[in-house]
Amino acid sequence: MNRVTSLFGIRYPIIQGGMVWCSGWRLASAVSNAGGLGLLGAGSMHPDTLREHIRKCREATHHAFGVNIPLMYPQIEEIMQIVADEGVKIVFTSAGSPKKWTGWLHDRGIIVAHVVSSSHFAGKAEEAGVDAVVAEGFEAGGHNGREETTTLCLVPAVRAVTALPLIAAGGIATGEAMLAVHALGAEGVQVGTRFALTAESSASNAFKDYCLHLEEGDTRLLLKKVSPVRLVRNGFRDAVEAAEATGANEEELRVLLGRGRAKLGIFEGDIEQGELEIGQVSALLCGKGIQSVSAVMQELVEEYGRARERFSVCGDNW
Repeated sequence: MNRVTSLFGIRYPIIQGGMVWCSGWRLASAVSNAGGLGLLGAGSMHPDTLREHIRKCREATHHAFGVNIPLMYPQIEEIMQIVADEGVKIVFTSAGSPKKWTGWLHDRGIIVAHVVSSSHFAGKAEEAGVDAVVAEGFEAGGHNGREETTTLCLVPAVRAVTALPLIAAGGIATGEAMLAVHALGAEGVQVGTRFALTAESSASNAFKDYCLHLEEGDTRLLLKKVSPVRLVRNGFRDAVEAAEATGANEEELRVLLGRGRAKLGIFEGDIEQGELEIGQVSALLCGKGIQSVSAVMQELVEEYGRARERFSVCGDNW
């Protein structure tokens, strides 16, 4: 037990990322049933859809689960009210300032963790009263920080400015990586890419298979003028890179992005013209195949245990 497992009431300090078009009730409940903390990804759900997924998740697991809410969500008031009305006890906020909503959520008995990309924002999150922070490095897929700080640099920087329970994210897909961030001061991990490519993820199998054959350098952080996101090589990314190379402004990039581009790629499986978001660590999973959540969780826990044992045996001779 540590502060993260105690805070959320879970067996292992492993949190599943609340990823758009991947994190439905099947994925969240499977992670929670396997001993971690599953999160529903509200960022790609209409309010009524989120309510449905909360109810289905509660039917599928008796363990703790939560909701990830991007604070830039256009119907944020309605989403927050649904979470409160449905009795959700854990919320992870991201993509915005937690100052407005943390007190509101606390008043309704909800635990709040906030995702940050810098030590500066970690300090701001602590001032806002959050219960835990997630330090997400540059390696992550999805929405990312413009600072481009890697996880191994970000985690100790955040640990230095806050005493809150600290969760590391970005580039974590193995037990060895869990041990590495633990050594840097993290008390838990948030895993996105590895869970996005499981059988229970709501992403299309075409997206999963494509991402499981990526190699080093096949993802790149782009769209910084809009909202930084790590994109997989395909026709759409080629168009984004060409536009940015010629100095496209924010409005021009928004027109290129259009509406529903992430859904087209991740959920509907248009590998060429969709917006494909995945973390750098996907290259380590090349050829691994689509696994179940339970298999992934077992691997993470066993790898972490073996890594700890190796270092305890090696002592100073590593």
